[in-house]
Formats: sequence, structure tokens, C-alpha cells
Amino acid sequence: MLTPSSPDALLALLERGHYVADRSLATALHLALSLHRPLLLEGRVGVGKTALARTLATGLGRRLLALHCHEGLDLAHAVYEWNVPAQLLELRLLQADKSKGQAAEAPDLFDPRYLIRRPLLEALSPDPAGPPVLLIDEVDRADPAFEAYLLEFLTDFAISVPETGTIAAAQPPIVIITSNRTRPVSDALKRRCLYHFIPDPDAATERRIVEAQAPGATERLSHMVVEAVKRVQRTENAALGDVAEAMAWTNTLFHIDKTELDPERVSAILNLIMKYQDEMLHAEGSEIGKVVKRIRAEVDALENA
Repeated sequence: MLTPSSPDALLALLERGHYVADRSLATALHLALSLHRPLLLEGRVGVGKTALARTLATGLGRRLLALHCHEGLDLAHAVYEWNVPAQLLELRLLQADKSKGQAAEAPDLFDPRYLIRRPLLEALSPDPAGPPVLLIDEVDRADPAFEAYLLEFLTDFAISVPETGTIAAAQPPIVIITSNRTRPVSDALKRRCLYHFIPDPDAATERRIVEAQAPGATERLSHMVVEAVKRVQRTENAALGDVAEAMAWTNTLFHIDKTELDPERVSAILNLIMKYQDEMLHAEGSEIGKVVKRIRAEVDALENA
């Protein structure tokens, strides 16, 4: 599929993929596609940074190559490595032929067939469907040394392999870089990218997102779930409530044929977002415990209205 010709066309493409975006995000993404520039997305966990890359790849009919960053990420996992077992096997076969007195030509141990391409190198490979979408996810979790390596890659879209030479992309990939802001991303990386910050959605936007991801859910259910998540966000445990969790709640309820957030399900559904802090639900006087009680009372009042 061709690149959308305008932010409005891009909004329509994302909407078909059940992704809710505002015009500012669509404009940033459209500029990144038009100018062949990487797009750096920052925002809290769960606001849809990674989902945007997936939806874009699906909508454009392109491959999605994902590099999930972490501390200690090295070139062998991110860029390439040589298939050493296959190289050693070739050498043993050569030695076996020589021991039998057979003439054998030394193999080219650095033939491209021995090169294992990781996401960054694979993103430079030609594809009949068009350049792939390369997701460099949570770059702030990688070491600064790896971030420095990315600078050259993002500038030239080329990788130098000492044994064979430089491999460059005929067409640059579509690059989406995400950051949860666990540490500041370098200014040098930001200069090579277009930038967009995705804020936490307001209640109305969050309901649109939930309804897009769970189209069979009732309006009342999505409203109640979003309000419950927003209530959790206003406590000291705000990190436990986000739009991703609201979608998990709604999809779970819809899967078990529940169309409303009834009192019997409140604790079970809250456990979805507090899966590692269950004891807080039962801690007397805890903020989460108070939230549970308030939500139960509100749901009871709605049911009896």
C-alpha cells in the first residue's frame, strides 16, 4: 500500500486498525513518512506508542521488525552475528575431504549465507511490499553506548560489516522509536528524529480507545471501566492504571459475557491491574482498599437506581 498522502488519510488508516489518534500525532507521523525521518515517541507506559507501530505496519501491509531494548543489548542481538556453527561445519567438511585425498576449495566463511540478520540489519533488506516498519522499543532502557551506535544507523541507514563491507538500504525503513522516559534520551538522538509526546488520554479519549478495541462492549461498560481506572490513577498507585489496563478489563468482561461492571466482579477485575500487589487490596486503610469500596458503592447505587 502507498504511504497516505495526508494526515487525514493517515488518521483514517489508523482508525481502520482500531487505533485512536489525534491530529497532532497523525501530522507528526505523516511528516516522518514523507521526509523519511525516524519518529521518536515519548510518553507513559500504556499510551499506545508500541501499538502505533504495529497498526501502521498492518495498515500499510509492511513487515514489522521489532527491537526490544534492554540493559546490556549488544550488536549480536540488535544488528548481526555470524553463524559460527555453520562456519565450523564447513571447515570440518573441508578437512574431511583433504584427509581422503580429495581436492577441495576453501569455503568463503564470510559468505552472506552465514550472516544472521538481526532487526537493524534486516530492516535494510529490500522487500517487494516496501520498506518495513522498524520498531526500536523502549530505547531508554538500552545502554548509552548502544544509543550512540544508533546515531550512525539513523543518519545513513547503513551498517558496516568488517568482513564484507557496508550494507546500505535502497529505501530507508519506517523507524518508530519509543521511550518511557526512564532516563533522558540524548540530544544527538533527538536531532536525528522527529519528536512527538503522547500524553495520558482524558476520559473521553480513553473511552473511544476502549470502545475501538472492544467494539462489542456497551457504552455503559466502557464508561464504568474507564472511570474505575481513572480512580485508581488518582491514588498513590497511579502507575497501575492506564488505557492498556482499561482495555484488558473491558475485553475480559466482554469475554465472559459481562456487559456491566457488577459488584461481584469488582475485585476480580481490579486484580488484573494489581496482579503483583494483591495484598494491597486487603490491607486495611490502604488507598487501593478505599478505591475498591468506593467503586463497589457507586456500582451498587447504579444497579439499584
